[in-house]
Amino acid sequence: MSFQLPKLPYAYDALEPHIDARTMEIHHSKHHNGYTNNLNNAIQGTDLESKSILDILENMDMSNMAVRNNGGGFYNHDLFWKIMSPNGGGEPSGDLAAAINEEFGSFEEFKNAFSKAAATRFGSGWAWLCVHKGGKVKVCSTPNQDNPLMPEIGCGGVPVLGLDVWEHAYYLHYQNRRPDYINSFFNLINWEEVNRRYNEGK
Repeated sequence: MSFQLPKLPYAYDALEPHIDARTMEIHHSKHHNGYTNNLNNAIQGTDLESKSILDILENMDMSNMAVRNNGGGFYNHDLFWKIMSPNGGGEPSGDLAAAINEEFGSFEEFKNAFSKAAATRFGSGWAWLCVHKGGKVKVCSTPNQDNPLMPEIGCGGVPVLGLDVWEHAYYLHYQNRRPDYINSFFNLINWEEVNRRYNEGK
């Protein structure tokens, strides 16, 4: 079984002005495509060929850097595209909103915590909102293409929201202004999809 580059659920220019079309095109067709191809090459001829991406990540041999980096890159970007929408923004509702309020006190405090995790991640990496069994949520960040599905990484649990803070995700438009990019991201979050993932993950 080989992994395929997932199609975007919207056009490259659909997230403007928050994320520009050129960045989206390069990010998806070059970076994500590269992770996909490299993952397929890394698992070719091994027992990982028959496994799902979740099985691969959850049972990761963390010393296998080719699978770790490219498996993470494949999964992380697939989640990233799907939790954004041209009609995004606003705030979560239902059980997810209740879990956020319980953990952080308010949506604004969650936003501050998530933004801090993204802004203070040194170098390249990701910020995450994850759900644990029972519905409790946590915010954390991870380096490179690591994610909390991997053994002993981040805050554990299942990622339901992720923000790519590699420079290739924002540099053409925002240059070194990562905080501006993080702030714009909140205008794109597809809370319906995040809520679906939360209910599935808890």
